[in-house]
Amino acid sequence: MKLARVIGNVWATRKDDRLESRRMLLVQPMNFAGADRGGAIIALDTADSGVGDVVIFATASEAAIPFQPGLTPTDATIVGVVDRVDHVEWQYVAGRSD
Repeated sequence: MKLARVIGNVWATRKDDRLESRRMLLVQPMNFAGADRGGAIIALDTADSGVGDVVIFATASEAAIPFQPGLTPTDATIVGVVDRVDHVEWQYVAGRSD
């Protein structure tokens, strides 16, 4: 699993039928010191996350597991919203803005 920050929403009027009623969010991957890592990606949301949340996400074939028994075409899926991160270089607490 990986860490990311939700930075936006994605809407698609035309998409694969298996993505119908699935929320798509734009996430910025981060390292565990809180710094951005690479470019932003689109992830399906299973954790009711929103812009500003720090989340954990799965990639590759593990990203489709939450949608079994069917196969959902996804490369990344948000599987949790982070409440707190304590790291020697960075601390994050959900809902705190300092």
